[in-house]
Amino acid sequence: MGSSDEAGLRGSGVLRHAARERGWEPAGAGDPDTAEAIERHIEHHFGPIAFVWHELASDLVHVDVHVVAPTPARPFHTLVTSGMSDLPMAVPPAAGVSPYAELMLCLPPDWPLTAEAFRDDSAYWPIRLLKTVARLPHEYHTWIGEWHSVPNGDPAEPYAPDTPFVGVAVTPMLRCAPDARVVTTGAGKEISLLALVPLHPAEVRLKLAEGTDALLEAFDRVAVSELFDPARPSSV
Repeated sequence: MGSSDEAGLRGSGVLRHAARERGWEPAGAGDPDTAEAIERHIEHHFGPIAFVWHELASDLVHVDVHVVAPTPARPFHTLVTSGMSDLPMAVPPAAGVSPYAELMLCLPPDWPLTAEAFRDDSAYWPIRLLKTVARLPHEYHTWIGEWHSVPNGDPAEPYAPDTPFVGVAVTPMLRCAPDARVVTTGAGKEISLLALVPLHPAEVRLKLAEGTDALLEAFDRVAVSELFDPARPSSV
C-alpha cells in the first residue's frame, strides 16, 4: 500500500511505507463526543442513518461505516466512516489542515449492502476500501488529505476480480453543501470529511507521474464525484 504525499497540487510519486514492525494493536476506547458529532453531522447533511456496519475486532482504531439509504434528495447510498478521527494523523505543520479526518463515498441505489451480499468481494470491496484507507495514516504514521492518492498495492491491483479500479484519489465532496466538509464536535475538534474516488490504472499512473493538475484536467472529460459509477470509463 502506498500513498502520494504531496503538499500542493503536483504529485511526487508514491510514498512507499516500510513493513509494519508491530503486531496487531486493539483499538482504544473511542470518544463519545466525537461519535455523536459525526452521527449528527451525517443526519443533518445526508439524511437518517439506516444502519451501521460495526467492527467486531479493530486494529488501532475502531472504524464503523454509517449507511444513509437513498432519498429523493440524494438518490444513492451514502457511506461515512466513524473512528478514523479517534486518533490524530501525523500532519506536517506546513500542511495547514486538521489532523483529524473521516472518509466517505456514495454507491448506486442498487448496490447490494447486506451481509449475504458481502460474502462476494464484488459487493464488499468499497466498504473494505473505506476501512483500509481510514487505518492507513495510523498504521504508517502518515496522513491523508485532499488530492493524496492511494494505489491498491505496488503494483496496483484491482479491488475485486470484476472491477477495473486499482486505487483512489482523496478529494473534496461535491454533492453537498460546503459546510458538510467539516465535522465540528462539542469540544471544538474539527474533522475533515473527505471523499474517496476510485481510479482506473491509467489515472493512477497519471496522478503519480504528472500530479493532481493533470488528473483534474483528465477528470474534466468525464463525470467524476464521490458518487461511484462502476461503469465509469477511464478519463485518460
